[in-house]
Amino acid sequence: MKITIIHGQSHRGSSYHITRQIVDKISDEEKEINEFFMPDDGPNFCMGCYQCIMKSEYACLQSEKVQNIVAVMETSDLILISSPTYCLEMTGQLKTFFDHLAYMWLSHRPKSVMFQKVGIAISSAAGGGSRKVTKSIAKQLFWMGVPKVYRFHKNVKSSTWQMVSNKIKESIDKGTTKLSRKVEANIGKVRPGLGLRFLFNIMKLMQKSNNWNEVDKNYWKENGWLGKKRPW
Repeated sequence: MKITIIHGQSHRGSSYHITRQIVDKISDEEKEINEFFMPDDGPNFCMGCYQCIMKSEYACLQSEKVQNIVAVMETSDLILISSPTYCLEMTGQLKTFFDHLAYMWLSHRPKSVMFQKVGIAISSAAGGGSRKVTKSIAKQLFWMGVPKVYRFHKNVKSSTWQMVSNKIKESIDKGTTKLSRKVEANIGKVRPGLGLRFLFNIMKLMQKSNNWNEVDKNYWKENGWLGKKRPW
């Protein structure tokens, strides 16, 4: 199993440890893991130049770092994205990375391989907000076409993993065990649900009448998606 992990931070706190628990509990002995940490492995801020959408994802000034991660995501069966909760949201570093992936959204040039993957959105918080963060991360993956996204959020009531109580760690242990089993059962078997299929068809209609971006429209044409062909 090929796995991509994207951490929305560089320190190894509660979100990091929860993420590693999930991966470590997946029983596949031939796991191939690629791990990225924001901000060191990620791009700088998006400039809003629209080059990735209007021309090519390689026209972005940050394309080298962005495409290095995207290439690994494309070959993965499972994508885990984690972020601690900062001010009730994901980290700015992780949001910066997502900003560079707008061209991969269903409304532009989604990659067909993304419709075969399983995703996991993970967040922890010393207080509240982790549920909202996993919802935000899951939304990003959904708009990239990932058909199955699990969410794991936890209020750890501590600023460090070392100070998390044994009771909470036991709860996390049970939760990560249960989630890893669900993931294993679904790898290679996922199919887009009604919501994703419906949105794809709405985007198809939009691309048919697209007279402002030939790059996007030609991409849909080349994939046969303006006809009966689908990426799943």
